[in-house]
Amino acid sequence: MAIRLNTKILLGFAIALSVLAGTSLTSYVAIQQLSRYTRLVEHSYRVLQQTGDLRISVRDAQSGVRNYLLLADSSYLDVYRRNARLAQQEVSTLDSLVVDDPAQHARTDSLRRLIAGQLRELATFRTFPPTPPAAQSLQLSEQVPLNHIKNLITRVREYEDNLLRQRNRQQGLFQKLAPSAIVVSAILAVIIVLWLFSKIVNELRANDELRLTLTRTNLETAQRIRAMEYLTRQVVQGDYKVKITDTGQQPDRLASLAALLNQMTQALDTAFGALENRNKELDQFAYVASHDLKAPLRGLSTIVQWIEEELTNELSPQLRTYLDQMKGRLSRLDDLINGLLAYARASRTERQLGPVAVAELVREVAELVVPPSFTLTLAPDLPTFVADRLSLQQVFTNLLSNAVKYYVGDGGGRIAVSAQDLGRAYEFRVQDNGPGIAPEHHQKIFLLFQTLRDRHTAESTGIGLSIVKKLIDDQQGSIRVESALGQGAAFVFTWPKNS
Repeated sequence: MAIRLNTKILLGFAIALSVLAGTSLTSYVAIQQLSRYTRLVEHSYRVLQQTGDLRISVRDAQSGVRNYLLLADSSYLDVYRRNARLAQQEVSTLDSLVVDDPAQHARTDSLRRLIAGQLRELATFRTFPPTPPAAQSLQLSEQVPLNHIKNLITRVREYEDNLLRQRNRQQGLFQKLAPSAIVVSAILAVIIVLWLFSKIVNELRANDELRLTLTRTNLETAQRIRAMEYLTRQVVQGDYKVKITDTGQQPDRLASLAALLNQMTQALDTAFGALENRNKELDQFAYVASHDLKAPLRGLSTIVQWIEEELTNELSPQLRTYLDQMKGRLSRLDDLINGLLAYARASRTERQLGPVAVAELVREVAELVVPPSFTLTLAPDLPTFVADRLSLQQVFTNLLSNAVKYYVGDGGGRIAVSAQDLGRAYEFRVQDNGPGIAPEHHQKIFLLFQTLRDRHTAESTGIGLSIVKKLIDDQQGSIRVESALGQGAAFVFTWPKNS
């Protein structure tokens, strides 16, 4: 299976990086170990130096007391005191140097005790009168302790010499390993880079030939795509009769797409022609409904009114009841016709965008549909934005009138309007203190002719909220109700900005 150029390059670089990482890690470890053993070698040299200094200090302290006893010269006591302090300091320093080595630490502890005893012995002899016998007695008494001290120091030095030889060998090993790892890393990296370079050069030659072929194909494809873009642009502008002629030399996907686009424009032309006819029929229906249907209703209402006026004294209570029911039915039918006309025309009017001050719009609507007995509260942050004023006015008109219509109290009705900026749209909230709506009816109320009131109630046609939902859906907004029985209702809807 052929490997793509990008894969080869990535694989080669991955191998190179792996090799470099491995050799770099080896070099790092070698350098770290070299540094470690260098410190250990220096440490061994310090230990050996310290034992030599300690041996000299002990010897000089003993010589200072012996010379004092032989020559009766008190200046040799100063030599003793100075070297005694040095011996104590040097044995403490030696102990701190070998504290991490239990064997050496044990030897230095023994050495400290011997030196302390020897120094106490010398301190005793310096109080003797300075005579040759006293010096001879000192030499005899020191012979054994000095041999012990010398033996201990010798063992410390021999042990440290062995450590030094081992550490020197390790140091030499890592001194050779570190540069070798770096050189090997460099050589491997060069080999891998040269291999990658040869592969890339070969692939680039093949790609140049392929690029020439693709350039010719792209030029032809670009011309065909520009023709399709022209067709699409014409369709967006409303020209559904446009057609394109594909210039491809061989049938391919673009040729099939061109044929499908031509079929699409033909289908769109047919569909929009049929839609235009349906709109004309709907306009004709609206005209008939507003004139031919409403005229008989007005005639029937007039006849009922004449009967009530001319036969006032002859009407029985039962007949008056029938006439009242007839007037109610006629009024409801008139409202239904008006509602249907409003629903049919709700989204067919041409949008006229302009700045809309929502607070001012709601106040104008409230003057028409909200009675003075109601309290209307507007949030201070109601926005001013670009929108279709007429559509937004219809929404607020239906929601406010709906809140008034369904309020069942004797007074104290309250309506509150607020807004929230959601970024691309505003969310408006119309809250009332009416009887509320049970959760199972929250979706039903937005359907056409669906109402929660008695069908014989003239004010309830079940169309108002359907018009609201249709207007909001046309704006790609959403609407929902938040309510429960006895807790009022809040209609929450979104309205996109600049639409």
